[in-house]
Amino acid sequence: MDELMVMGKDSAAVHSYVARPEGTPRGGVIVIHEAWGLVSQIRSVADRFAAQGYLAVAPDLLGEHGITDDVATELGEQLFNPDPEQRHAAQPKLRELMSPFRSPDFSAQASARVQSCFEFLESAEGVNGRIGVVGFCMGGTFALSLAVQEARLKACVSFYGRADFSVPELSTVTCPVLAFYGDQDTGLVDKLPDLGAAMTDAGIDFTAEVYPGTGHAFFNDTNRFAYDKDAADDAWRLTLEFLAKTLA
Repeated sequence: MDELMVMGKDSAAVHSYVARPEGTPRGGVIVIHEAWGLVSQIRSVADRFAAQGYLAVAPDLLGEHGITDDVATELGEQLFNPDPEQRHAAQPKLRELMSPFRSPDFSAQASARVQSCFEFLESAEGVNGRIGVVGFCMGGTFALSLAVQEARLKACVSFYGRADFSVPELSTVTCPVLAFYGDQDTGLVDKLPDLGAAMTDAGIDFTAEVYPGTGHAFFNDTNRFAYDKDAADDAWRLTLEFLAKTLA
């Protein structure tokens, strides 16, 4: 497992975590982190993909903004804490940490970094163009963005990511899309019927799984308030089945 600067043939270098399988990879997977950055939990997800035979690369989209594992864990737990005072107390720090997202350049920069990882995998020995993307929260949104922008992508998995794309934008997507949500994450689930209709109108093979009794970030096993083991285990199983089929 390596921490290195990844770059494609026509793109800038981006600090990334690369998890390599034993032997020839069965494909490549880009793993895009939540708003907390490239923390240990995301590295562990990349390791899990490598253990399944995939060459996994997780770009750091926020490294220069200094969000550490400890800060991410503490703030994440505050935001999901059942105590409303704890959730309220987290808001000023959250606004401070999220300030980079308000920059007009952030989205373009992040998308370029994800594209660098795609090009890295495209040129990696043994991958042979079998590339998928898996993203979480903010990363789920960027996973969908890559599917819109990159016709060579073979699979897209979005865990509770926003999808504010028009039908003409979605019409450029050429790969199947699998999305996961918790039914308590109403801000996303309430929009799911419209998203499904837009995906259908755009001709996309779209599957959405909604887990009852769970909310946002249910896959993050470092957040004791958000994590739901049953939902996370099932989503992992479905993700592996999806990648095995689409990257075969």
